[in-house]
Amino acid sequence: MGARLRAAGLTKARVLSSQWCRALETARLLDLGAVEPLPELNSFFGRQDDRRRILDGLRAFLSRLPADGLPVILVTHQVVVDAFTEASPPAGGGSIFKLNGTGAPEWLGTIPVATRSGS
Repeated sequence: MGARLRAAGLTKARVLSSQWCRALETARLLDLGAVEPLPELNSFFGRQDDRRRILDGLRAFLSRLPADGLPVILVTHQVVVDAFTEASPPAGGGSIFKLNGTGAPEWLGTIPVATRSGS
């Protein structure tokens, strides 16, 4: 995914990740900037009591991001993406949002999974 984003012209971004080791590793492998752990990206799979806190925290975080700042990449878990967007990307893919100063950025679409040839 990092190579695909760089090929599209993205050379630097603010990269935030769930604190879970696999998500942190994925974020680092993007090679688009230092990775900041963000608890609001942690999974709540099997822990429904954490769902509202995580999603409310993520919305609050997103509402504070400047619409004209660096691109922001969030590495999280399918359960968070599904609950947040209601339009899930495929595993290994991504979603693109336009920041708008609220906790509900505009969803623009998904980034499909790369094929084996790297496209």
